[in-house]
Amino acid sequence: MNTATASITLGRRGYFAQRDWQDWTFALLVLAGGAFAFARYGASMDGYEKGILACSMPALVALGWFWKPLRILCVLVGATSLLAIGLYTQNTDAFGADLAAAERVFLLKYLLSSQSAILWMSLLFFMSTLFYWGGFFSKSGAGADSAAEHIGTRLAWGAVFMALVGTMVRWFESHQIAADIGHIPVSNLYEVFVLFAWMTALMYLYYEQRFKTRALGAYVMLVISAAVVFLLWYTVAREAHEIQPLVPALQSWWMKIHVPANFVGYGTFAMAAMVALAYLLKTASQRALLVGLIGVPLGLIALILAVRFGAAGLNAETIAGLDGWARKMGGVLAFFAVCVALRDKLTARLPALPLLDDLMYKAIALGFAFFTIATILGAFWAAEAWGGYWSWDPKETWALIVWLNYAAWLHMRLMKGLRGQVASWWALVGLVVTTFAFLGVNMFLSGLHSYGTL
Repeated sequence: MNTATASITLGRRGYFAQRDWQDWTFALLVLAGGAFAFARYGASMDGYEKGILACSMPALVALGWFWKPLRILCVLVGATSLLAIGLYTQNTDAFGADLAAAERVFLLKYLLSSQSAILWMSLLFFMSTLFYWGGFFSKSGAGADSAAEHIGTRLAWGAVFMALVGTMVRWFESHQIAADIGHIPVSNLYEVFVLFAWMTALMYLYYEQRFKTRALGAYVMLVISAAVVFLLWYTVAREAHEIQPLVPALQSWWMKIHVPANFVGYGTFAMAAMVALAYLLKTASQRALLVGLIGVPLGLIALILAVRFGAAGLNAETIAGLDGWARKMGGVLAFFAVCVALRDKLTARLPALPLLDDLMYKAIALGFAFFTIATILGAFWAAEAWGGYWSWDPKETWALIVWLNYAAWLHMRLMKGLRGQVASWWALVGLVVTTFAFLGVNMFLSGLHSYGTL
């Protein structure tokens, strides 16, 4: 080591020495919140839950130190959740809550009950999507963020905030119904779609700040808005917002870590696919886009409809089902057609191609790491619930297909230099595979993981 290198190394401040008073204040707030949770709710926790809470505190501090906007978000979510809990318990003498207050107390009824907060989340995500898309039609120069996109970012942060408040309050509400009903809200499609929405948005907001561009917000928020549309439909069609007891297989602490890890993967894979769509709109030929985005999906839709309704015959129920599916799938094709028609406008302000390619790679790499962890955790959970680590259940089989798909993508990227349009088409197809593993299995197949219906 030469003298210059030695002086630089010796002069470098340590990790903790780099922390300022705001970092340490945030750390103290997190530790104080954890201590409060132990003191107030420790009697209701088992050993695993206490261990998860203890590990989550330093993890949250590290994340807040790594990305400063998370600190403000965490403090605001914590304070607002405590406010909601206080409103639920203000007229109760003993430990517990008056859940009927959600219909009487103004703030709970219109803002802070779990269902109200999640509805606000939905509205804010829709508004964010509209403002991001409005940015394409602003007069900002290439590469410059428009005023509409700045508003879209703020609305996305607001949606994440309301989603987290709704999740925290729903968790509290579930424990007030009955001792055997309370659970972390990641147990059914309604709850995991909320998880998918805020987690995907939060990861996008990090990359937006990291790469200093808002031009991709319209693409990523679109897939989040699609998830919100499904969430609202599912709420109306199945009254899914009602808190239900867990089935025996879900009454496990493994669920608390397996499901969130899975949805980091789902969220980043979705984000990578939307970045891939932006890349293709900017680089692919018109013919390739028409075939890949309209022709191939049209063929897949025809195949799905044939499998779904072919055996049932043309009766009134089948025709109604075909009509519903045609409208849903037709909306997807209409969106792709609009993207192809307006490709020049929608790609004029996108960042450089190497940045898009790098963001797609980083998103898939992060998602693959968490999806791998989730798959391993799922195997341990299966061993506890069903007596075996792997049963070739349809959900497990398709999870393996998803894992192999992205493992192959990363292998080709790192070993063979996979780049450009081929990588983008592959990432877009990967979202189709992932969506089938997530929703298609529940719709068309059955197995040990079929806890609900569509």
